[in-house]
Amino acid sequence: MDAELVVRLRGVIPRLARQFNETSTGADLTPTQYSVLALVRVRGPLGLAELTELEGLNPTMLSRIVKVLDERGLIRRLPDPSDMRAARVEVTPEGARLHEQVREQRTQVLSEWLERLPAEIAEQLLAAVPAMEALAEAVKSPPRAT
Repeated sequence: MDAELVVRLRGVIPRLARQFNETSTGADLTPTQYSVLALVRVRGPLGLAELTELEGLNPTMLSRIVKVLDERGLIRRLPDPSDMRAARVEVTPEGARLHEQVREQRTQVLSEWLERLPAEIAEQLLAAVPAMEALAEAVKSPPRAT
């Protein structure tokens, strides 16, 4: 494996994420708040423990984010039918509308960026999406012992 390319990939991913979040988060949401909203929207009602694990946040941080989203009327807390001490969250109609608005905005921003590139480069990037998705899944798993 080419170590220099690995270093370059490591550097470009956060740079792209920062630029993307700066240009397209919208709606006065932090990137993490939007990520939680999107996860709840896509996955349906989720327990807080499950949401903590899926989002990779500590419970205190997730609790703060859920509180903000709840106060803004974007999600609502529900009792967990299997454990009355626990809570679940689901997206509200306003949260679904906002999620779709930001999603469309992000898609438009990325489409505009891709259109600035030579067609061959844009095609290569789009062809790499399955590999990038596999990388994202792999980093969720614990590292293998070598």
